[in-house]
Amino acid sequence: MAFTNNIMIVRHKLLADLVRLWKTDQLVEKIDRLPIELSPRKSKPMGRCCVHKERAVWKYKTFPLMGFDMTDELDEVTPLSDYAKMALNRPEPVKENIMCVIDEACSSCVQINYEISNLCRGCVARSCYINCPKDAIRFKKNGQAMIDHDTCISCGICHKSCPYHAIVYIPVPCEEACPVKAISKDEHGIEHIDESKCIYCGKCMNACPFGAIFEISQTFDVLQRIRKGEKMVAIIAPSILGQFHTSIDRVYGAFKEIGFTDIIEVAEGAMMTTSNEAHELLEKLKEGQPFMTTSCCPSYIELVEKHLPGIKPYVSSTGSPMYYAARIAKEKYPDAKIVFVGPCVAKRKEVRRDEAVDFILTFEEIGSIFDGLDIQLEEVQTFSVVQTSVREAHGFAQAGGVMGAVKAYLKEEADKINAIQISDINKKHIAVLRAAAKTGKIAGQFVEVMACEGGCITGPSTHNDIVSGRRQLAQELLKRKESYETMDR
Repeated sequence: MAFTNNIMIVRHKLLADLVRLWKTDQLVEKIDRLPIELSPRKSKPMGRCCVHKERAVWKYKTFPLMGFDMTDELDEVTPLSDYAKMALNRPEPVKENIMCVIDEACSSCVQINYEISNLCRGCVARSCYINCPKDAIRFKKNGQAMIDHDTCISCGICHKSCPYHAIVYIPVPCEEACPVKAISKDEHGIEHIDESKCIYCGKCMNACPFGAIFEISQTFDVLQRIRKGEKMVAIIAPSILGQFHTSIDRVYGAFKEIGFTDIIEVAEGAMMTTSNEAHELLEKLKEGQPFMTTSCCPSYIELVEKHLPGIKPYVSSTGSPMYYAARIAKEKYPDAKIVFVGPCVAKRKEVRRDEAVDFILTFEEIGSIFDGLDIQLEEVQTFSVVQTSVREAHGFAQAGGVMGAVKAYLKEEADKINAIQISDINKKHIAVLRAAAKTGKIAGQFVEVMACEGGCITGPSTHNDIVSGRRQLAQELLKRKESYETMDR
C-alpha cells in the first residue's frame, strides 16, 4: 500500500493486527494486550502526553473496527476482550450511525480559531481591540495584543481589522473539510458528527490529523459468517482496478482465498445503469425538462435529501450500479449474503436502504484483511469473473465516467446533448447546484455529480494512493477491448 500519511498506516496496521488475531482464534484472548504491545512501556509516543494516553487511544480505535463506538462503553474497566466477544457473537450489526469520533484521540486541535502572531506591532490604532464585540483583546507590557481565549468567540472581526495581518486564522481541519457543516465541537470541545446533516463524503475522516474519525466497520461481521460457512458473495466496485499492484484476476483470487463464494463485478450493474439512465435522459429532455443529473453517487443523494431538496426533480431515478449488481447476485445466489466492496463511506448508507445488500467492506479494510490473513497477492490462484463488462462500465470509477458511458451508449444521439461534470462536492459546487434547483438552469443538459474530486478512484476509503490509483485505473481501462463504440444496442 502506498501510504500518504501516518494516519493511514495506523488504521491499516490496527485492523490488520486484529484480523491476524482473529485468524488464529486469539482475538478474545490477546486483544487486551494489543495496546500495550503497540505502545510498550518505554516507548515515546508522538503527539501524546504519555504512553498511557497512547494506549487509551489504541484501545478506543479498536472500537469502530469491531463495529462499536464510544457510546458502547458503559464503564472504563470493561476489557477489550468483552467487546471482542460481542463483536464475534452478535447476530447482526447494531449501530445506527455510519461514522464516529474517538474522544480520546480528538483532543489536540485548537479550541479558538484565531491567534495573534509576533507580527503584531503594538500599533496605536488598536483596531482589533476597538472592534472586538466581546472585549477579548488584551495587551502585553510591550504593547503587543493578545487574545483572551476564555472570552473569544472566534468571530474573526479582529482578523479582518488588523492592518498588519498579524492575526492568523487557524482552522480545525475536519470542520474546514466538511462542505455541509455537519461536524463541530460539542460542549466538551470534542468534535461531533451531526448525521442529520452529514452526507458521508468522508472528507473529515482523512482531514483529521489525529485519526480520530472512523467508519463503523463490518469487517468481523463478514469474516465470522465466512468462518461459519455461510455463502458470501462479493460485488466489487469498478475502482478495484486501481487498488492493488497486481492483475485483477489475482485480486479476485485473493477474495476467493478470504472465503467468498463468488465475485460479481459492479461494472455489470453499471451497464444497466448506463442504458436506463440514457433512455431516461432522452425521455426527460423530450418532455421539456431542462437538465437531468446522475444518481449513482450516494453522497450526492444524501446532499439532495438533506440540503438541496429543490433539485430532487432533476435527479435521475435510475438505480446505482450497486443496486443492479446486487440483484444480479441475489438472482444467482438467493440464499447468499451480498457484500458490497468499494471506496466509499456513503455507500454504507445506501446499503442500509437496499434490501438486496447485506454488508459492506471498503478497499482499505480489504487491504488490511489481506495482510491480516497473510494473503500474498502474487501467490494466490487467479480467478476470473464469468460475465465481462464494457470498458465504459468500468470507467464509472473516474470523474466523467458516467457521462462518458451514457454518451458512448447513445452514440449519434449524444451529439445533441451538452454534458458537464461536477466532481468534488464542495461549498462552491453546492452553490451551483442550489442555483440550478432555484432557476432550473445549469450549463449542461446532462450533469454528472460525484462527491470525490477524481471520482470513486479518489474515494475516502481507497487502498491505493490517489495518484497511483488514477494512473493504474487508466492503464487497466486501456486493456478492456469491449466497448459501446463497437457494440450494437
